[in-house]
Amino acid sequence: MIEFINKTQFKLENPEKYKNWIFKIIKSEGKEIGEIIYTFCDDKFLDQLNQQYLNHKDFTDIISFDATIGNIISGEIFISIERVKENALKYKVSFEEELQRVMAHGILHYCGYDDFSEDEKEKMRKKENEKIKLFHVEQF
Repeated sequence: MIEFINKTQFKLENPEKYKNWIFKIIKSEGKEIGEIIYTFCDDKFLDQLNQQYLNHKDFTDIISFDATIGNIISGEIFISIERVKENALKYKVSFEEELQRVMAHGILHYCGYDDFSEDEKEKMRKKENEKIKLFHVEQF
């Protein structure tokens, strides 16, 4: 099950397409889907989560709470829409592409990819790009 929750004015266009895409990401990694909840929020909401649960004071675009068991991918992913908009401008990409990157990023963490070292960051970025391409692949 994939669910989208809005804690801001943002509303995901064509949520079924996004659900199918997330399913394809998980399947392409040889995993099964459990329960994935995406919550779209603002910086303030995400900052509160960051401080409360992770004791971090830096702004971030995503926080994920992994509930994966074995090959069944599950968890809650919180995304700051404000951060996604700002990063899209910073990296000169569309809002949609940056949103897809962050959405895929959370799932990739659940699939076992990290981004602590430079090598891991490079591998994560390649995987993100690979998964963004799946968004436009039609399901037959």
